[in-house]
Amino acid sequence: FSLALYAVKVRAEAMQKASEAVPSGMLSVIGRREANYKFACLEARKHCESLGIENPICEISNYLFPDSRVIAGHLQALEFLQKNARKYYFTRTSMLPVSGAFHTRLMEPAVEPLAEVLKSIEIQKPLVCVYSNVDGKKYMHAKHIEKLLVKQVVSPVLWEQTMHSVYERKQGTEFPYTYEVGPGKQLGAVLKKCNLKAWKQYNHVDALEDEEAAET
Repeated sequence: FSLALYAVKVRAEAMQKASEAVPSGMLSVIGRREANYKFACLEARKHCESLGIENPICEISNYLFPDSRVIAGHLQALEFLQKNARKYYFTRTSMLPVSGAFHTRLMEPAVEPLAEVLKSIEIQKPLVCVYSNVDGKKYMHAKHIEKLLVKQVVSPVLWEQTMHSVYERKQGTEFPYTYEVGPGKQLGAVLKKCNLKAWKQYNHVDALEDEEAAET
């Protein structure tokens, strides 16, 4: 457990350092069905190039649920998208309170430090099914886990696709009970958008309320 936390610390510090190198951020976007996120990102990159920015980054970093994406990259690109939201059929845009463009190529400086620390840790195959948000599929073995943990730093989070994998069922099969533990019900709200039938078996557990009840 302590080794895992150390790996998280190395990853976090490397990502923070990468964030400080380039003014960047993340933009949460709700779009209409006509929205073409990749085309919008392309035009935002062209805008950055017109400002003299070399090799600008603006790409989808998180697939949350149908009609919702997080776009990350240079701040100038995100500002361009906000100003031109109507043109791209974005109904709502909101800058996330984060320091950088996580899950994009701007995080490449963080790849090597994480890869090095993972080599020193013995990773074992999970006892239960664990899914990677790099490809939305189950981890297969230790080397597979190590490879995808590194790739995850610069790859978009396929949350919507992962939800489809986790809750894939034959017709007539009951869905499992799903518990969201901790403050907030955001993951439950996303599940409802991705799979309404699975959401009907969803429950929220507020850990703080349970602790307070135990103390009294």
